[in-house]
Amino acid sequence: MKIILCGASGRMGQEMLSEISHSGYAEVVAAVDRRLPSLECPCYGDLSEVLENADVAVDFSHHSATKSLVDFAVAKQIPLVIATTGQTPEEREYISRAAENIPIFFCGNMSLGVTLFISVAAKIAQTFPYADVEIIETHHKGKSDIPSGTALMIANAVLDARNGEGRIVVGRQGGLRQKGDIGINSVRIGDIVGEHEVRINTGFQSITLKHEAHSRALFTKGTMHAIRFICTKRKGLYSVKDFL
Repeated sequence: MKIILCGASGRMGQEMLSEISHSGYAEVVAAVDRRLPSLECPCYGDLSEVLENADVAVDFSHHSATKSLVDFAVAKQIPLVIATTGQTPEEREYISRAAENIPIFFCGNMSLGVTLFISVAAKIAQTFPYADVEIIETHHKGKSDIPSGTALMIANAVLDARNGEGRIVVGRQGGLRQKGDIGINSVRIGDIVGEHEVRINTGFQSITLKHEAHSRALFTKGTMHAIRFICTKRKGLYSVKDFL
């Protein structure tokens, strides 16, 4: 399987290079990053320079590259795996429109465990529709997007489970908490890979759920599953939920 890897010089890009090299069935035929990596395969500073053909493009760069990445995949008519977070509503809409032409795998977290974690949190929130829900997410100090894509996935899953009733409140915006609010609080410290905690309080009892990522390999292995999955699909928008 031939892969074009974008964001090859970043933390996750480096992890993906290692995962792919040990897979036994995949290879990087082109690596893309503004900071040119030193690899045996062809390396480019911009996606527009890539001439190699591939079975799939995988992105671990930055959400600001969404348009050029999507345009490239559509032009090449190859599947796309987007593993970045922090997309604006406009960028998300651009991805959705492109999925009418090619298969795209897009998810704020590539972990199956996180997907199950989110489904449990949503079920509990649905059972207690007026409970207070607070999400606390902690990541390494170098993570730029706040809140995390996973925290937003949790909040939106809870909101959907409540039929859209309530607000998603980031930090202290919106003033005092209102009944039914879904709060998100972000912490950036040290080299923490990723921790997400959901606290649900009914006034009479509290339920706390927590997921911890111990290694970035959690995400690279999930991405490899996504690569194999999306290469078998027709046009459309897919995520980890489709594994279930």
